[in-house]
Amino acid sequence: MFLPITLASAAAAAFINIWLSVRIGMIRTAKKISIGDGGHEDLIRRMRAQANFVENAPLVLVLIGAIELARGQNPWLLGVAGAFALGRVAHGVGMDGGPLGFGRTIGTLITMLTQIGLAVWAVSIVLDM
Repeated sequence: MFLPITLASAAAAAFINIWLSVRIGMIRTAKKISIGDGGHEDLIRRMRAQANFVENAPLVLVLIGAIELARGQNPWLLGVAGAFALGRVAHGVGMDGGPLGFGRTIGTLITMLTQIGLAVWAVSIVLDM
């Protein structure tokens, strides 16, 4: 079975993860830090942004895949997947602090709402069976 929303979501997640990793590498290169964080807050922030992404993305992708498998393609599911991706980018940028620091809050809120929404949707599918 072909799951285009899940496939597109996984591809977006891979690109976001690469982007977060490159941002870490840029600081590592500039500060000449090969292992660990060297106590540099900017590196710690970027490492946490990627770790937070890795903590949340797999569960969201599993829920998207399971819902798409159970109910087929749905524009709402595509919208939720897109919102999640944008939220994770906002969170990554916001973790740098500064004037765009509000992105962290927005990204966190979008991530939590996405997970709650997908979990409720998944439970409703199970209860409907």
